[in-house]
Amino acid sequence: MRSKLTRMLTPLLVLCVSFAFAQKTVSGNVTDSSGIPLPGVAVVVVGTSTGTQTDFDGNYSITVNVGQVLRFSYLGQKTVNRTISASTSTMNIQMEDDAEQLSEVVVQGYRTAPKTKSAIAQVTISADESIKNRPNASVVQTLAGQVAGLNITTTSGQPGANSQVQLRGVNSINGNTEPLFIIDGAPVDEDNFRSLNPQDIQSISVLKDAGATAIYGNRGANGVIVIKTRTGNFDQALQINYTGIAGFSALPGNDYDLMNSQEQLSIEKLLNTGRGAGLSDAEILAAPTFDWVDFFIRDGLTQNHTMTFSSGSAKATQFTSIGFFDQQGVLVDSDLKRFNFRNNVTGKSEDERFNYGTNLTINYSVSNSPNSVGTGAINRNYLLGANQSVTYITPDDYPGSELLAQNWTFADTPLLLLDYLNTFDNREEEVRIVASANASYEVAKNLRANVVGSMDYISEFVTTLEAPENWNDFFFGAAYNGRQTQQSNRVFTYNQVTSLTYDNQWGKHSLNVGAYTEYFKAHLRNFGFRQNGLDPRTFAAGDDAGWIVDNSENDFFVPQPNATKRDAGLFSYFGQADYDFDEKYGLVGTVRRDASYRFAESNRYGTFWSVAGRWNISNESFMDGSVFNVLKLRASIGTAGNQRITGTSVFSAPDLTRSLFGTGPGYRGQNALFLTQIPNTTLRWETVKQTNIGVDFEVFDSRLRGSVDVYEKETTDLFQSTPVSAINAVTTLNANTGSLFNRGVDFNLNYDVIRNKDMKFTLNFVGNYNETELQDIPNDEGEIIGIGRNGGILDEYFRVRYVGVNPANGNLLFLDADGNVTENPNLDTDAVWTGKNPYPDWLGSFGFNFDWKGFYVQTQFNYALGIDNLDFDYYGRVNPNTIGQFRTSRDLLNAWTPNNRVTSVPSLTAANLNAAGQAGVSSDRFLLSADYVRLRFLAIGYNFPQKFLEGTGIKKLGIFFNGENVLTITKWRGFDVEGLTSQQNEYPTPRILSLGFEIGI
Repeated sequence: MRSKLTRMLTPLLVLCVSFAFAQKTVSGNVTDSSGIPLPGVAVVVVGTSTGTQTDFDGNYSITVNVGQVLRFSYLGQKTVNRTISASTSTMNIQMEDDAEQLSEVVVQGYRTAPKTKSAIAQVTISADESIKNRPNASVVQTLAGQVAGLNITTTSGQPGANSQVQLRGVNSINGNTEPLFIIDGAPVDEDNFRSLNPQDIQSISVLKDAGATAIYGNRGANGVIVIKTRTGNFDQALQINYTGIAGFSALPGNDYDLMNSQEQLSIEKLLNTGRGAGLSDAEILAAPTFDWVDFFIRDGLTQNHTMTFSSGSAKATQFTSIGFFDQQGVLVDSDLKRFNFRNNVTGKSEDERFNYGTNLTINYSVSNSPNSVGTGAINRNYLLGANQSVTYITPDDYPGSELLAQNWTFADTPLLLLDYLNTFDNREEEVRIVASANASYEVAKNLRANVVGSMDYISEFVTTLEAPENWNDFFFGAAYNGRQTQQSNRVFTYNQVTSLTYDNQWGKHSLNVGAYTEYFKAHLRNFGFRQNGLDPRTFAAGDDAGWIVDNSENDFFVPQPNATKRDAGLFSYFGQADYDFDEKYGLVGTVRRDASYRFAESNRYGTFWSVAGRWNISNESFMDGSVFNVLKLRASIGTAGNQRITGTSVFSAPDLTRSLFGTGPGYRGQNALFLTQIPNTTLRWETVKQTNIGVDFEVFDSRLRGSVDVYEKETTDLFQSTPVSAINAVTTLNANTGSLFNRGVDFNLNYDVIRNKDMKFTLNFVGNYNETELQDIPNDEGEIIGIGRNGGILDEYFRVRYVGVNPANGNLLFLDADGNVTENPNLDTDAVWTGKNPYPDWLGSFGFNFDWKGFYVQTQFNYALGIDNLDFDYYGRVNPNTIGQFRTSRDLLNAWTPNNRVTSVPSLTAANLNAAGQAGVSSDRFLLSADYVRLRFLAIGYNFPQKFLEGTGIKKLGIFFNGENVLTITKWRGFDVEGLTSQQNEYPTPRILSLGFEIGI
């Protein structure tokens, strides 16, 4: 029996032993065609779920059986399959460029095109290189400086704050000037990215010229930004990655050089004003110095956690991410907390004729944000309290309500704000869902039907309240303390693009033709109320407890409801044809016709078009052996439309073609109708016509790479108000009139100083020069104050010229219109156009990327030149009229006196202190240069080599340190030089430092 059992088990034992010896560990290194290590290459055992990725140095290690096949795949490289033999222990792979794969990353309208066959001006940014792991709450802020011609300004340090985005200048006076943003095929709100997780993004493509944007017709006038989120890979084993980031934010410095208490009280005593007027020298010396900046400003903490799961079979992939983000603002009572979920799925049928994909992200955020920031509200704006509060008043003076009520002055501003901080709350909750689904089917050879449907849903609930037990109402004479406002806002948009595309190649010819329709529908529903007067005995935040019922004696307690209903719609049909010959010459044409709900029937449709061509010079035989690896000449011309002629949202100005009436008290208090708007049935689209000529090049084995584009954009039929007779009590009429030009050049350069297996050191430079010109201003004078003049620049400042201080008497000196010096200019006749505006002439970035054996350093220095802004903050600190009320600058200690005649600071009692507006505010005295160079981003990190991780189960491990707004070089004296408009106690963009790590299994 034992012998028989032994004979039965022996073959099985031999098989098991043989199998054990056949299983082995194979390792090696993967490089590109130039020998540069490739990190992130997928290494998969074909037919199994076993797989890994190469580390930062291109190294990998995997357990595999003899006879199995290893597949090496990487975007832009040809897939490599290698069979494992008994003697294989080391397998090094040199991959080859796959021109067809590389082409897929070039976004060209609603499709992709090979790089060699692309004739448009566009830039694609890899998130792994320039966006991932940055500590900003909004992905838009990370784009600043990375794309030539893309001007991104963020004038608030509120976490997740909206940024102003403009591409190649400002294309409209009153209309929308921001690009169209598309996430996975879904057009989204360009002003709201606070709820979305930047860690989910794979790439961002910026489409610039008419050849790229005309196909978007009614929404492409200001450029298009296409965002693609991450997906899994086919034949990929489950990969789990976690990224954790912790950091803190701090207020940047300023150069206003403010007085301490002793200096402030002394100058008050000198002028016999404020608290200092009644103090002795000893009392002044004993006064405390309390810096209110440290009270209203703090170091904000940040934490960011993201976990992702990705995998793929032969016919389907999935990517799932879960994120949590929590950031405190540097200003008290400001923060953002959000939760994110994303799931992306792609797949294809067995015969690969049918392809599909779904993208879904569900996000919840809650934020607290102070209101009235950037205003002069002494009892509302915490920044005013931080920047201008006198330092001899301290929090210990709170709550002296009886004394304050009797002797209140502007110097007590910080105590009002302290009370406001204790009793005010502004909380916003948001649920945002962005989803899209796409499908395509090859109905016949080379003929494919496609559909992309998408939605963007935003639900906001805002509660703003001031508790009933507050001082401010008492001080300002309110009938009863406290108020509560609640607003519910829901926006749903749906977009669908349906197309039929034909793609064929024969001989040296290729042709792509597409016919499209696009349908867009949007709905806004808003409801809210305001309740004045709350009873502190029953008050509960966010509830109707404590509401005081209206009574016959006072209508103050009547709730004030509001409701808004808006619907918007667009419909378009368009086509595009793209022809190529031998990858040398190409021509692409687009025609699109759009219908907008905003215009009368006669002007409802607009037609837009473009033609673009290219010449791949480097593919010509006469270029063989030249230093050029790539040399391409591009040119395009075309138009795009702007139907958002008032700029605020897709719902703004829906009925300018109609007569509108308002209701109100009329004769003897009876309800009556009043004309509020004269209709204009001739209103039509603003049209942007753009011409672009560009060159793409790579030389010296592609060590030096770059592109240069020259462009001109002309906006016609500008939406503006034109004056009309006031016979109907309406003085303006909405009309299309005037032209605006933007002319400039974009350039982008990269140079590999060092490029070998162990080290890579690359310099980069991004730049844009842009100038504007106005024409056909709609009045007889050819100029409108606040807009500009014919032949001049947009938003040009119109000011009286300030030239200094009269050494004889300390008065301010100005120039009249003829250039004569005067102490008493006339604002109506002596103001002139200054040739200055708040937009940069030059804009871009420079820096370097350094990689060495897993260690890396990345820098990005942003710069902007030719900006001029009014520094209202500095004006407030050197205005002698504020002495005794607010904190002032030490610059006033250098004011003109009979013994100090040569100075730039006028006498504190100058006779013409209010000439040309308050202390010269209507002059160019405080119109200052806002040019800057800023170390916008710094990254230092280390990715551990795979050999250090063997046997740990960890496939990827890296640590990093990041900094945002690290250092700024500028003549601007305030906290933050970055801003599109004049600044007054704005919320500055903070400096953010963070430390994080990434681990993958």
